[in-house]
Amino acid sequence: MIRYRVLVSGRVQGVFFRDTCRRLAEQYGVAGWVRNLPDGRVEAVFEGPAEHVDRLVDWAHHGPRHAVVDHIAIQPEPPEGLDTFRIT
Repeated sequence: MIRYRVLVSGRVQGVFFRDTCRRLAEQYGVAGWVRNLPDGRVEAVFEGPAEHVDRLVDWAHHGPRHAVVDHIAIQPEPPEGLDTFRIT
């Protein structure tokens, strides 16, 4: 079990980033959350099996079709035992 906090910069709001992220997290069995930040970035926490979390992190490097990801910052954190994924 691993957990990453991910900050994504670029054109990532208003392009279905959060909803696509939620759907993929549910598909991969990853828990956590995703939200828009006031500065235009998207912040997410992915927690679950390493292989599945890594797939979501890989996806976050480009996001959904209309997103333009300029930068991604990834911070490992201790897992908290989350069991769902939500948009906050």
